[in-house]
Amino acid sequence: MATQVEVRIGADHYRTTVTNYRHNYLADKSAEQGGTDAGPEPTEFLLTALGTCKAMTMRMYADRKEWNLMAATLKLSAEVVKSEQQQTTYIRCHIELAGNLDDRQRARLLSVANKCPLHKILTGHIEVESNLLP
Repeated sequence: MATQVEVRIGADHYRTTVTNYRHNYLADKSAEQGGTDAGPEPTEFLLTALGTCKAMTMRMYADRKEWNLMAATLKLSAEVVKSEQQQTTYIRCHIELAGNLDDRQRARLLSVANKCPLHKILTGHIEVESNLLP
């Protein structure tokens, strides 16, 4: 079954409710952008999804290998650079690993993070299809 969420916006400017049918979230724009800052902005949700996927993937791998990964801190940012020809989005992920890990283990965890399902989605071919319901 495909992953599904429901997103709903009303007349309250940019305040948007999101549900995955188990959890409810709010998204919004900052006050500077006309919102009320009631929740993260859409790009922040994208970075959150990518960061949590990378973190969970590293945790699963380290647990399976019984490596001493005490914690991982990921700091993500997104920057859009526009040119006459195209728009390029740069997503940067800085990872800090805590624990008794050697250089080989640290390098392997970085490699594993870059193979998480969302990293693969974002770096692969993506088609977004939208349609209006009657």
